[in-house]
Amino acid sequence: MTPGLDLDFHGAAVLRPDGLDHAPLCVADGRIVEGASGGRRVDLTGWTICPGIVDIHGDGFERHVAVRRGALPAMDEGVLATEAELAANGITTALLAQFFSWEGGMRGPDFAARLVAAWQAASPRVATDLRLQLRLETHVIDDFPQAEALIEEGGIGHVVFNDHLPHDRLAAGRTPPRLTGQALKSGRSPEAHLALLRGLEARSAEVPQAVTALAARLLKRGVRIGSHDDRTPADRAWYRAIGAHLSEFPETLEVAGAARAAGDGIVMGAPNVVRGASHAGKVSAREVVAAGLCDALASDYHYPAPRLAVRALTEAGICDVVQAWRLVSEGPARLMGLTDRGRIAEGLRADLVILKADTGRIGGTMAGGRFTYLATPLAERLIA
Repeated sequence: MTPGLDLDFHGAAVLRPDGLDHAPLCVADGRIVEGASGGRRVDLTGWTICPGIVDIHGDGFERHVAVRRGALPAMDEGVLATEAELAANGITTALLAQFFSWEGGMRGPDFAARLVAAWQAASPRVATDLRLQLRLETHVIDDFPQAEALIEEGGIGHVVFNDHLPHDRLAAGRTPPRLTGQALKSGRSPEAHLALLRGLEARSAEVPQAVTALAARLLKRGVRIGSHDDRTPADRAWYRAIGAHLSEFPETLEVAGAARAAGDGIVMGAPNVVRGASHAGKVSAREVVAAGLCDALASDYHYPAPRLAVRALTEAGICDVVQAWRLVSEGPARLMGLTDRGRIAEGLRADLVILKADTGRIGGTMAGGRFTYLATPLAERLIA
């Protein structure tokens, strides 16, 4: 990591693990230090400094890397644009959640391989810690070797299992919803797409053994695994049994409760919190947070959402700012196994977001002691 700036911030309200205080915050060599850094003194009266946001699951990058469905092929430039958006929203560590699915298009294996290549080209050029998560569809069992090779090649440390097949419709011999639109996105005819879905459904009995074996190999390699959209406590129990101890976006309060009782990590969507309800008709993330059943909030499809979710939770009286901010910093860092970030404490990475105290707007973001985003009027204080 390139050394960052040596700076002593004074006058700001600083969100430390026990709450807000106004003690100076000093940064040296990319870390938070006790006492003066020996560097420049900066007056941040009127600003609040919080831990950098750790985004454990986000696919908002798609708008940057798949411009008009591939009209602009330089995907690494899209990754750089994604990093700029992340930084502007206070995100200092981000998992880019990429599908590996029968759905094709931006969710298909070929697109996933292109994203890995673009990430490998772009991520060393930025200070934001960009990582990859693979969202692997359970029924693409013939493509598991390709997925496993991509995980190895890209050094992907997080894999989450999805099952988006419309089982009820297929089992009943009915046409799945949105078939034509989905087929066009995949580059298939509706007839070919439906035949593919029926073929995958017909092999459902093979899926548990294939997923169990793959999970064992991934765990042996040190990959963290989880599941996405758990529908029932039984679903969660099955994934837990194969070593997937992370539950992303459980669909009911009952499932979240079952995950908590077993000690699993629970991730909910920050946009769900901001809206006050799930856009897909599932459990309200506010309800899950209020019940003490959430460890982390993820940007999902909207990078401003984690910061906005903190405000929504505090304004609704669901939790205080320390508890709310923990859901977007310390909580996701812990679930990702990153012990060097997520809090403002001596020796940790200087991953910080600086907000205007009266409006909550972001003036600057710092990752590893390096500014990744800086805007007026905060920039003027540092330049003066």
